[in-house]
Amino acid sequence: MCCYAIKAIILKTEGGRVTKEDTYKAEHIKILKGLEGVRTRPAMYIGSTGIEGLHHLVYEVVDNSVDEALAGFCNKIEVRLHKDGSCTVIDNGRGIPIEIHPDDPERRTALEIVLTELHAGGKFESKAYKVSGGLHGVGLSVVNALSEWLEVEVQRDGKIVRQRYARGIPVSEVEVIGQTEKTGTKIRFKPDPEIFEVTEFSREILAHRFKELAYLNKGLKIILVDERDSYTEEFLKEGGIISFVEDINKGKKLLHPKPIYITGQRDRVIVEIAIQYNEGYSEEILTFVNNINTKEGGTHLVGFKSALTRTINSYAIMNGLLKEGKESLSGEDVREGIVAVISVKIPDPQFEGQTKMKLGNSEVKGIVETILNEKLSRWLEENPNYAKKIVEKAKDAARAREAAKRAKELTRRKGILEDTTLPGKLADCTEKDPSKAELFIVEGDSAGGSAKQARDRRTQAVLPLRGKILNVEKARVDKMLTSDEIKTLITAIGGGVGKENFEPENIRYHKIILMTDADVDGAHIRTLLLTFFYRQMLPLIEKGYLYIAQPPLYRIKKGKLERYIQTEDEFREFLLDIAVDEISLIEETDLNIKKSFLRELFEYGRIFESFERKGFSPSYIENILNDPKLQKNGEIFTLKDFETLQNISERISRIHGIKDEKNYIIRIKNEVIKANSLWELYNKIMDTVKKGVTIQRYKGLGEMNPEQLWETTMDPEKRTLLQVTVEDAEKANEIFTILMGDEVEPRKDFIIKHALEVRNLDI
Repeated sequence: MCCYAIKAIILKTEGGRVTKEDTYKAEHIKILKGLEGVRTRPAMYIGSTGIEGLHHLVYEVVDNSVDEALAGFCNKIEVRLHKDGSCTVIDNGRGIPIEIHPDDPERRTALEIVLTELHAGGKFESKAYKVSGGLHGVGLSVVNALSEWLEVEVQRDGKIVRQRYARGIPVSEVEVIGQTEKTGTKIRFKPDPEIFEVTEFSREILAHRFKELAYLNKGLKIILVDERDSYTEEFLKEGGIISFVEDINKGKKLLHPKPIYITGQRDRVIVEIAIQYNEGYSEEILTFVNNINTKEGGTHLVGFKSALTRTINSYAIMNGLLKEGKESLSGEDVREGIVAVISVKIPDPQFEGQTKMKLGNSEVKGIVETILNEKLSRWLEENPNYAKKIVEKAKDAARAREAAKRAKELTRRKGILEDTTLPGKLADCTEKDPSKAELFIVEGDSAGGSAKQARDRRTQAVLPLRGKILNVEKARVDKMLTSDEIKTLITAIGGGVGKENFEPENIRYHKIILMTDADVDGAHIRTLLLTFFYRQMLPLIEKGYLYIAQPPLYRIKKGKLERYIQTEDEFREFLLDIAVDEISLIEETDLNIKKSFLRELFEYGRIFESFERKGFSPSYIENILNDPKLQKNGEIFTLKDFETLQNISERISRIHGIKDEKNYIIRIKNEVIKANSLWELYNKIMDTVKKGVTIQRYKGLGEMNPEQLWETTMDPEKRTLLQVTVEDAEKANEIFTILMGDEVEPRKDFIIKHALEVRNLDI
């Protein structure tokens, strides 16, 4: 197999005219043999050579195993992340065929062909796989080409065979290494650092995808083992997409206790839908085709929306809940508060674009419509009480929509939402090109005043907000538009508001920067703002226009040295540097050992302080540390933080010359210091380190003068900004629901679970 690529050439001209002869000849076609083209243009096959492309390699291997599960031959997949940076995927499917391929003139095994030829595999033969997520995929051959090395082991036909490759080229024969009655495939590969910018796998990214696959393939167990820190997690969802919907709705008030489950098949297309309504105002619809997340929807989503609107309207009219000819519910109305998962399995999916984000098969629209209309109509008839609740909620949404429409028209007539009439509190910039303009959304008039004086008036606009804005998680659009602060935000940013009406091309600034205080109130305001942008201006986040400013937490002064520090970790590192200079161990030792000792001790102190904030006295913690019997008395001491304390204590005690029988001993300058516990030693060192150091902790932006605010937070040459992204919409949705929703219990559980992770606490 060959891959053809056109080389870039310089066009020659004759009298201003480009000549065909010079621009496109046979020699301009470069022939790349085998998998050479994949290594030359890897992004064409896996999207990028960054973090997404790296994980795409794992998905390609795992998707092959999932296809075996779809075909009914596999129920367990194990993925292992190794310390050497390689990854292993093991399944109990049929195993890749290992016999000689009858049509190959080189008499290679089917296994070697699958691993070295593009577009070779069972998915192109419908007898092998009825449906597959990889029809437009790149398969094992591309994973092989982009790996420093790959080793495959197959159990099949009573044999265990193995072969090894280096950058796509076989470096061993297919050899039999044992006998077995089992079947399956094991592939271990190491991404090639010559290709990838990053070669370290993210457990979190993989876990999200495996959780998704477990929902979509009921009964399939996926095990993720991370050998880098001895972590194991299993994904098995016996409830399938019903469990998917229930988990998304966790913590929300529901209109009906169990999801509506709909399934059916037409013309070899299998449709599976789960629906559950909650009392909220947003909609959450996830769509999949052959396990692929079609984030841009497609014909299956169009069919779903059309059938849902028509079916609920028909039921409402037939049962006297709507007046025929006088009332009707829009699609937006019937989808308010819905959580739905749509999964279709298609023999020959046609995707729009290489990314597989949107399904293009026109016939699927009608199939989904027919199945949903029939099954949902039956459910509504059989569950009249819940059906009435759904219709009444949609009617409330329709009334709110009309009110919001009138409010928008009214505010537009008054000029409130017109770009030409900007809010008076906005200090706009002179730059009219949105790509060069920034908007700082600042907490409070005091900080707003400083920011207005500090800014670069050419490119930086400042909008001060007074107090906490409305929690849009608990409010419909009509109520939201009565909030002066919300209207001010909408007007200043441009682009409108709401999922259906937002126009990203009209945004006035391509950097919108949230600049709030580094205290509890500031964090709360930031969360309210993030909720607003996530629910009402999501395209703004998706385009990468939203940022969070990183004002300093501390101003440190020691002698002539003055420094601003942005994080607690950076602050501790600063103190650690001082400690390394001023402290020595009693016995002269390697500098690295001293640094290691101090770093361990600082972490010990940090964890101790977190326990103190929970109300546990140092003496109580030390008693439990020293007496294993007491550890059973406190549930909190089963936490990982307590285990870390124990481990640090053991590691420090092993450092030669640190401890005699009773005391920990060090030297600070010329003075020998003794302490009978690590906590006491930590405090003595901190007292020494902080001598002569002036530490100012900023809680509010207003505490900085304009020059300091510019230097630390607003100057593009020096500042640090965090870009807000929605890489995991499901997780983001869950967090916003927990923190900002109606249910108190999930919020309480979240706070208890993460209490010890808090670094900055105002009491």
